[in-house]
Amino acid sequence: MASKKDVSILIVDDEAPIRRLLSLHLSNDYTCLTAASADEAAELLSGSFFNLVITDITMPGASGIDLCQLVQKVSPETVVMMASGMTDITYAVESMRHGAFDYVTKPFDLALVSLSVDRALRHQGLIAARRHYEESLEQAVRDRTSELRSVNQDLNSMLEILYNNYRATLRALAGALEARDVETRGHSDRVVAYCLRLGRELGLAHNDLIGLEQGALLHDIGKIGVPDNILLKPGGLSKEEWVEMRRHIEHGLRIIGGIDFLRGARPIVGQHHEKYDGSGYPLGLVAEQIHLYARIFAVADAFDAITNDRPYRAAQTYAAARNEIIRHSGTHFDPKVVRAFLTIPEEEWQEIRSTAESQDYVEQVIDKREIRSFIVSLKRHTGATGALNLAFASQLKNQAMLNNEAAVR
Repeated sequence: MASKKDVSILIVDDEAPIRRLLSLHLSNDYTCLTAASADEAAELLSGSFFNLVITDITMPGASGIDLCQLVQKVSPETVVMMASGMTDITYAVESMRHGAFDYVTKPFDLALVSLSVDRALRHQGLIAARRHYEESLEQAVRDRTSELRSVNQDLNSMLEILYNNYRATLRALAGALEARDVETRGHSDRVVAYCLRLGRELGLAHNDLIGLEQGALLHDIGKIGVPDNILLKPGGLSKEEWVEMRRHIEHGLRIIGGIDFLRGARPIVGQHHEKYDGSGYPLGLVAEQIHLYARIFAVADAFDAITNDRPYRAAQTYAAARNEIIRHSGTHFDPKVVRAFLTIPEEEWQEIRSTAESQDYVEQVIDKREIRSFIVSLKRHTGATGALNLAFASQLKNQAMLNNEAAVR
């Protein structure tokens, strides 16, 4: 306390001599006001703060104990001392039980009154200090929370930018692959959109949708290693050429191998030519031996292939694609995925197709919180995460070009 005169004490007693005695004794050090009843004291408390209230117990109207309870409600930092001519210990206990800090008896020993007042005011100072500390702590928590909220918003924005850049890189790579094969222009974006819609229909979690997106974008990345004279050959392939073409799966898995952030792409890259009845390649997997991502991709890929122009035929209608997918349910396609496909109306497929190449299409489907979690998880897996094996991809491409030149000669 800066000065004792800054401390205010309210003395409450129905006897004027008692009020005067205590006021004269304490006013040399403290600012003192007096009240003749609990009601008068309540009125003063409503407009002013008092560090200490010294009140008689028995008064006309409300008692000192009633006043003590009122003080606790309207001014919890104020300390209450009881004063009474009754020396029965039960009165002191009752006063303490109702929140009084101390109890002094009449006739007063003013030296003992001074000691009691001093103890009470030290206690009041501790209460005030604790309240100030709690308020300061609450304000510090509010300030820190605000800072963390701002940092979190910045971090979220940064993670979203990072994810958009990451996805743009994958899209650019997929686009570079499509540039070699004009007939598939836009194929990857559409298949990604179709896969995500089927994934949602099948109840996949958002982190699964991220893996589905990765695989759909990069399913044919291994074709970097296929010579152009085979990849772009207008007619049918020979047996030897088919062997080389099928190696694109091996190439693709090797390109993304050991890259933790592309782990979700591996099932589609490695299994997108497997068939539900086991007649596919490279492993001849059957039914649910094939990863769900790859089973979803098979339907989405076929749907896009049927409804877009190919060198050997024009684009067919949705109805034709629908009939073809139904016809191969249980052989090429997983019946469960086919049922999901059929649940989605034609109008929605058309809308998806028209928006598939939109930059923000994936963000409309995949929860941004899951995208941020995915990016954060990359940091936790940095030990297993490597750069995309573009050096190996480039080596494959160069070898393919040499093979192509040799074939031309």
